[in-house]
This record gives sequence, C-alpha cells and structure tokens, in this order.
Amino acid sequence: MSTIATWPSRAESWLDERGKGAWIIAMILGFIIFWPLGLALLAYMIWSKRMFANRCGRSRHHDTPWNHARRHGFRSSGNSAFDAYKANTLDRLEREQEEFEAFLKRLRESKDKSEFDQYLDERARAARQGGEETDRDARPGDTPAGSGAY
Repeated sequence: MSTIATWPSRAESWLDERGKGAWIIAMILGFIIFWPLGLALLAYMIWSKRMFANRCGRSRHHDTPWNHARRHGFRSSGNSAFDAYKANTLDRLEREQEEFEAFLKRLRESKDKSEFDQYLDERARAARQGGEETDRDARPGDTPAGSGAY
C-alpha cells in the first residue's frame, strides 16, 4: 500500500526537477490520454501555484547548498564541506557576473552618451557654418525671397 501512496509524490518530485515545461507536457499528455486527467493536472498546477511560479514550487528561503546544487545541476560529492564551498563559489561567481554585466551596461551607456554628444556638437558646428555661409552670400538690402520689402 505504501508504494501506491508514494508514487504520486515521486512523480511530483520528478516533474519539479525538470521544471514547468515538464508539468505542461504532462498536462497535455493527460488531456490526450483522458481529458479529466489533463483537467485534474491543470487544476493541481493552478492550485499549487506551479503554473505561475518561476521555480515550480521551490522557494528561495529554503536555499540550502543541496537545493543550490540541484538547481545548478551538480550532484553531491558526498563531502558536505566541499559541496558548501562549491555552492558558495558558484554564488560568488554569479554575483561577479551580474556586477560585470552591470559594468558593461554602464560602459555602453557612457559610450552611447559620448557618441550622441559628439553628434550634437558636429550638428551644431555644421549649423553655425551653414549660417555663416548664408550670411556671406546675402547682399545688403536683399530679402530672403528676393521680391523686395514687405
């Protein structure tokens, strides 16, 4: 009797490890095989918030090195100290990557701003030079349309 009671929890864990896509595929297969089964899976996904959660029911406040290891796809080495070190190192590398990406974003924004400022300076310079040329070409007493005074 215990194997009957444990297979749903094993199936749930197996689908959770594979993510939201696995739940959706299971639901679609449930609809294909027997529509009430698909409907039951859909109701369960909505009720358990698996449909709208990013991590299929795993919450951040339960982040132990083992959950971190499972999330990053490495298995336990059997040495908890090494696994904790590995998880901390991966966390540190993720933080450094985020910081580096933020640095690159700031660098791109600064480069874009300097290029835009250079464009505006060149445009203003061209406008000043264009204005000086029209002033030199115009003779005193001429109107812009050349048709006399208004």
